Amino acid sequence: MINDFAVLDRQSLGAIVMSIRNTLFAAAFGIASLTAAHAERLRPIEAKSINLGRISGVAYYTVERDGFRVVATLAQGETGTPFRVVSLLTPGQRLLLSTPQPAGVIEISREGDSVLVRKPNTASN
Repeated sequence: MINDFAVLDRQSLGAIVMSIRNTLFAAAFGIASLTAAHAERLRPIEAKSINLGRISGVAYYTVERDGFRVVATLAQGETGTPFRVVSLLTPGQRLLLSTPQPAGVIEISREGDSVLVRKPNTASN
């Protein structure tokens, strides 16, 4: 200590910088893992249950020449009339299914050769 200031040699400063860098990397990885944990990857022809509150159903996709054809079949309860939503997604596109209920939003998106299903934090109709 010189005049109440710590004297750091080059080795101590390097260790502090490495520690800070490792902490930032770990935090970034943790945040990315939490975000990715909310999205479920879908495989072709694999049905995924969808719950939009009182409306629920299943969604799947098929690989076609012009893109990935996403099909969602939904109904209100067991006695409601089923309806189908069909969309052809190219890379970067998304399909948003929503109802007026607070928890009634599902996003189906295509990222490269993957289709992801997730509940977004906010609705962006």
